[in-house]
Amino acid sequence: MNTDMVMAALNQAIADRNNSKDMIHHSDRGVQYLSIRYTERMTDCDVIASVGTTGDSYDNALAETVNGLYKAEVIHYLKQNWTGVNDVELATLEWVDWFNKTRLHSTIGYVSPFEFEKWYYDNLTLSGIAA
Repeated sequence: MNTDMVMAALNQAIADRNNSKDMIHHSDRGVQYLSIRYTERMTDCDVIASVGTTGDSYDNALAETVNGLYKAEVIHYLKQNWTGVNDVELATLEWVDWFNKTRLHSTIGYVSPFEFEKWYYDNLTLSGIAA
């Protein structure tokens, strides 16, 4: 992974959320997430970094879990079909899109995270309107 690859993912997340303020970004302390370009982009878009401390049991468990799922479902499962880096990038983009927009999650009522987030913000906005 390099800065260009994670920058593309960050830009896609920002676009998917219509540049919403106070978006939280979970990651480990990988050098690609600490690059000047990456951190400046996060600051410019009011993205909040969520990075665990190294070496404790709270070392960003959410990011580690998602990374583990990604590796199991994309890297190890689909590996035999790749002919180059472009195939890996495409498989990654497709998996992230599915994970965020299509995957049904039991904890949030068997809807996708994308649908649940939209519902949440739609209801948050409506609750501020006077009757």
